[in-house]
Amino acid sequence: MQTDAHTADAMPGPRAQAIIARDAAVMSPSLTRPYPFVMAEGRGVWVRDVDGHVYLDFTAGVAVATTGHCHPRVVAAVQEQAARFLHMAGTDFYYEVQVALAERLAAIAPVRGRPRVFFGNSGTEAIEGAIKLARYATGRPNLLAFIGGFHGRTLGALSLTASKAVQRDGFGPLLPGVFHAPYPSAARGDTADSLAAIERLFATVLPPRSLAAIVVEPVQGEGGYVVPPPDFLPALRALCDRTGALLVVDEVQSGMGRTGRMFAIEHWGVEADILCLAKGLASGLPLSAFIAGDHLMTWPPGAHGNTFGGNPLACAAALATLDLLEEGLVENAARVGAYLLARLAPPRPEARGPDGPGLAGRAPVRAVRGLGLMIGLECVDSAAQQAVVAEAFARRLLTLPAGTATVRLSPPLVLTEAEAEEGARRLEAAVAAVAQARGPAADDGPHGMEESP
Repeated sequence: MQTDAHTADAMPGPRAQAIIARDAAVMSPSLTRPYPFVMAEGRGVWVRDVDGHVYLDFTAGVAVATTGHCHPRVVAAVQEQAARFLHMAGTDFYYEVQVALAERLAAIAPVRGRPRVFFGNSGTEAIEGAIKLARYATGRPNLLAFIGGFHGRTLGALSLTASKAVQRDGFGPLLPGVFHAPYPSAARGDTADSLAAIERLFATVLPPRSLAAIVVEPVQGEGGYVVPPPDFLPALRALCDRTGALLVVDEVQSGMGRTGRMFAIEHWGVEADILCLAKGLASGLPLSAFIAGDHLMTWPPGAHGNTFGGNPLACAAALATLDLLEEGLVENAARVGAYLLARLAPPRPEARGPDGPGLAGRAPVRAVRGLGLMIGLECVDSAAQQAVVAEAFARRLLTLPAGTATVRLSPPLVLTEAEAEEGARRLEAAVAAVAQARGPAADDGPHGMEESP
C-alpha cells in the first residue's frame, strides 16, 4: 500500500464524516466505535480510510484478519469457491470443502478423544453449542466461568461473560446455574486463590456433581489480555478430572496462531474436552467451530444445527488460512511477538534508561503483558486507556481498548519486525503525548500491577 500522502489532513476527513453521519441515522447505538476510522481497503497490516489516510493496523479487525488484509491466497481460494457455489446448508447437505476443513481441524485440535467438529458463524455461537453439548454429554445443569471472561453476547454465552457490567445490564434473567470465580492475576490473586474460591462454591452453592463444565479463556481477551500463572490451566484440567466436569476452552480470540502456538492452550500442555474457535479461523469471513471427542458428541440428528455454519466460502478461506499458518505464520507470530513484547517491555528496564525505548512502567502505562501477537498495555485508568487509543489513532496506528484500562495489540500475523518497530514508535509517541497532557500532577499510582476488570 502506498505511503500516506495526507499526513497533515484532519481526521476524520469529509468522506468519513459523511459515512459516520449516515451510520448514526440507521445503525444500532450499541456499537462501540472508539474512534472515527472508516475502512476503504487494506493489504497486509496496512489499511486506508475513505479519505486516503493510511494506517498501521494493530487490531486485525479484533484479532480476525489472521493472514492480513486481502492475503492473495485467501482471496484466490474464496474467488475459486464463489465461482462454484455460495451456499448449500451444511446442516442438511454435504460438500467436500466443509469435510476437508473438519478433517484439518480434527487432526490438530488439542482435545481428548477422536475429534468431531460442528461449524457456526461466530464465537458466541460456538460457546452456545458448547454449553448445549456439555449439558447433554454430562446430564448436569451447572456451569463455572471466570471474572473478567468474555464469551459472547447471546444469552447463554452472555451468562458466562463477566467482563463489563454494561454487557449484561438490562438483559436478565440470564441462564440459570452459572457461577463465577476469580481469574488469577496480580490484582486478583494467584492460582491457589482462584482454586480456593471454587472450593468455596463447591462447599456452599455449587455441588461438584452438578457441574457440567468449566469454561475458560486460556488468555483473557476482552477482559484485558490477561495471561494466567503457569499452573492455572493444568489445575483446572485436574479439577475437571476430579469432579467429572468438562473443560471447555474458549480459543475464540487466542486461537489460530495468535499467541505463537496454533492454540494458546498448547503453551501449558493441556487438552480440552471441548474447544471453541472463531475470529481468526477464516481470515475475516464469518466462521466458528467447536470441537469435541466422539465420546461426547453423541447427540442425534436434529439436536443441534446451523443454516449458515460452515459456509463454503468461509471454509475455503479457512483452509487457505491453515495452510499459511502451518507454513510459517504461527512461528512468525511467536518471533515478532517476542520482539514487540521485548521492545515495549525490556526484560531489564534499567537497560533502556529514563528516555530509552519501552513503555512498561512509563506513565501512564503500568505494565505490558502478552503471548505472541496478543499483547496488552495496561494503563493506570480508563481515561488514560482511552487517551492512548485516541493518540495512537492520531498517529495513524489502530489499536483497541480491552478490560477497564488495557490497550490491546492484535496485529495480523504477517507483521514484520520492521512494522512492529514502526508500531512501537507510534505507541511511544502516543503515550508520551498522553503523559504530557495529564501532567506531573496526575496520580498514576503504583506500577507493575495487572488490572482487575
